[in-house]
Amino acid sequence: VQLQACGGGLVQAGSSLRLSCAASGRAFSDSTMGWFRQAPGKEREFVAGISDDGTLTLYADSVQGRFTVSRDNAQNMVYLQMNSLKPEDTAVYSCAAGGLWRWVKITRKYRYWGQGTLVTVSS
Repeated sequence: VQLQACGGGLVQAGSSLRLSCAASGRAFSDSTMGWFRQAPGKEREFVAGISDDGTLTLYADSVQGRFTVSRDNAQNMVYLQMNSLKPEDTAVYSCAAGGLWRWVKITRKYRYWGQGTLVTVSS
């Protein structure tokens, strides 16, 4: 699976952004998909995940209620809708394709990674 994320940018606090992740490869529809982010000087962290069929989603506590992950298996796309953005959401966001749903939050269980897209939220 090859992944390419886009949609980042510079926005003000309280704004919204929608990140997109385009996937290629037949394994996409069998893959748990995750969004992760890495802020300067910090470890990469889990943001949101969605099961292969889209019926299950999981969010980090810090984004619960503000971010929504979705996917379109027919189009090989995964999305991250980010609302009410805060300066602490500033990071490079990456999409990843993994395996079992039970490992959705575990970075090392994701086999394929896209390049990141930078989100900067100003106060």
